Amino acid sequence: MHNTNHSAAIYRQVQRANWIGLLFNFGLGLAKLIGGVLASSFALIADSVNSLGDTITSVIVLYSLKVAQFPADDEHPYGHSRAEGIAALTVSLIIIFSALAVTWETLTRLQGQPELPPAWALWIAGINVLIKEGLYRYKIKVGRRTGSLATIANAWDHRSDALSALAVLTGLAMMRYGGQNLAWADKAAAMIVALAIVWAGVKLFRQSASELLDVQADEEMVCSIRSTAEPIAGVQAVEKLWVRKSGLEYFIDIHLQVEPTMTVQEGHHIGHLVKQRLMAEYPSIRDVLVHLEPYAGQ
Repeated sequence: MHNTNHSAAIYRQVQRANWIGLLFNFGLGLAKLIGGVLASSFALIADSVNSLGDTITSVIVLYSLKVAQFPADDEHPYGHSRAEGIAALTVSLIIIFSALAVTWETLTRLQGQPELPPAWALWIAGINVLIKEGLYRYKIKVGRRTGSLATIANAWDHRSDALSALAVLTGLAMMRYGGQNLAWADKAAAMIVALAIVWAGVKLFRQSASELLDVQADEEMVCSIRSTAEPIAGVQAVEKLWVRKSGLEYFIDIHLQVEPTMTVQEGHHIGHLVKQRLMAEYPSIRDVLVHLEPYAGQ
């Protein structure tokens, strides 16, 4: 039994959000790269690397979402939903290495004297802040509506990008209106961008690695599942409840306590009811494994 229709709808919403992010990031990255070269602004160039890197990572995520929906087979009886976690781990490493490359390039240019940026360079940076903040607000809504923690995390990555872009805008403005005395502001802004990217990459690496190690789901979800299962007729208590995340979906292992004199058929019926209820209530659940235990009383 599998929430095929529900999970497919979740994947479609997440894929749509990633396609939108991909197109915007590519456009922003190209605009900032051209603007940074023409304006001799290393901060804009550094931020363009971030956006273009996000474009590549969006392609990786989109492909992983496609693989994650492949049906279970003899070699993969639990399905392929971990593909998203593997992609997230790969993406995090790409983010970290790209940020380190930007940091190194910035440090090697500290002695240079950059040209003052034109006014249009500030417009590029300002529009970037607005678009990134808009992407954050859009994806945070999609993530909360679908229960996709990956999409919520990606939304916060856009918020991080928006703050980094704000640092770039500040640096360019200081150079533009402060003259050569504030020429260092462009490189300082580039360093802030690089550090923000490293922080986002490390955080994503820890989250994806934790997921691949079958970390227990957040306490709120575990308690919610427990409160859904316990009132079902025939369930005396929930002894154990393990909820592990696999990509956009969850696998549940639940131990139910039932009357010890109950027949196998009756116990099987209760287990089936619990599984049906949980999968109906939580579209992101891929499967539920029910184990019955004799109820020992209070």
